[in-house]
Amino acid sequence: MLNIKTTKLFWASCLALLVTSLSFGIRAGMMNQLGIDFQLNASQLGTITATAFWGFPLAIVIGGFVVDLIGMKRLLVMAFIFHLAGIVLTIFAQGYWTLFLSTLLIGIANGTVEAACNPLVAALYPENKTTRLNHFHLWFPGGIVIGTLLVTFFVHLGIGWKLQVAMMLIPTLIYGYLFSKLEFPVTERVSSGYSNKDMYKAVLSPLFIFMFICMFGTAITELFTGQWIGLLLKNVTDNAILLLTLTTGIMVIGRGFAEPVVQRLAPQGVLLLSAIFAAAGLYMLSTFTGNAVFFAAVIFGIGVCYFWPTMIGFVAENIPKSGALGLNLMGGAGMFAVSIYTIFMGSFYDNLIVKHLPSAGTASEQALAEAKKLAGPEILQATLVIPIALILAFGGLVVYMRSKKRTAVLDS
Repeated sequence: MLNIKTTKLFWASCLALLVTSLSFGIRAGMMNQLGIDFQLNASQLGTITATAFWGFPLAIVIGGFVVDLIGMKRLLVMAFIFHLAGIVLTIFAQGYWTLFLSTLLIGIANGTVEAACNPLVAALYPENKTTRLNHFHLWFPGGIVIGTLLVTFFVHLGIGWKLQVAMMLIPTLIYGYLFSKLEFPVTERVSSGYSNKDMYKAVLSPLFIFMFICMFGTAITELFTGQWIGLLLKNVTDNAILLLTLTTGIMVIGRGFAEPVVQRLAPQGVLLLSAIFAAAGLYMLSTFTGNAVFFAAVIFGIGVCYFWPTMIGFVAENIPKSGALGLNLMGGAGMFAVSIYTIFMGSFYDNLIVKHLPSAGTASEQALAEAKKLAGPEILQATLVIPIALILAFGGLVVYMRSKKRTAVLDS
């Protein structure tokens, strides 16, 4: 395939991922207004938000099973149709059920994009998978930054949420057009001649199962903390939402300069260092106060920025027989783990607030604020167990990969 075709396919993939992240950023910024316009309560808004997380793992796992059969191009045409339908249905929503369906369609589209684009990037750059996957995935935090800034700007101008959502049509139509015109390679597993039996054997191998389980932890550490940081620390600092902007910005920069880091440390070394920084950052976020919290956010951002793409890159490089199914099972595992953990920790957070309220009488607003101030950092401290466990797991992975490399050298 000509280099210009490779470049066009890569940038079209980035645009598709940009739509995915814009949907998160823009929807997060307009949920309060949706509640007012359609008279929805917090439970209904929470259910609408959650549908995006249900649609994503469903689509990415199913896509992993069928992408070798139908090809990446057909899968991305389906993603385009789902995105287009979901965006248009959101713009013309009439109430709870149309918002529910539109969010589900966008969630399915988001999962379908990753189901096709992760193996596409791996196939386009077989000698540089982890670095290119980091470059591709920088558009997820990048799109969230763009989306939140866009919402803030439009709200300042008094422009409604419908036009905000409509802005997503621009990159959607561009990526749909590009993918319809471009020629796609086959997936790497197909081009390498690995059979379905080889693929299923690879995803049942001890190394893949180990990485699959670790994906639960890396995804929760990154996405749960990122999504909840404003809520958990809003009573600790007056600029809690800026913490998310700061960590997301660090992720964009880190993934953009991934190449020297990956080359110097190898994927397993990057994962170990990431777990160390993530644990340190999470501990700092749960204990620091005032402006020091922003330093903690930088450390945490450095920690989580490489997690998602490097996990997928490690599998692509070291378990190539797992193919597109292996990459997409990893992504599905991560998003599924976040959705389950969020439900569990939401209940835990409510219980902690109750525990910190005065035992007698009706709690005042001041007492409730103080209870939330104490409960937020406790949630982060409970989550800290996960990156600490990952330090041990990835430390073992580094030792294992070194011994494997040493054995290969001796055998040769």
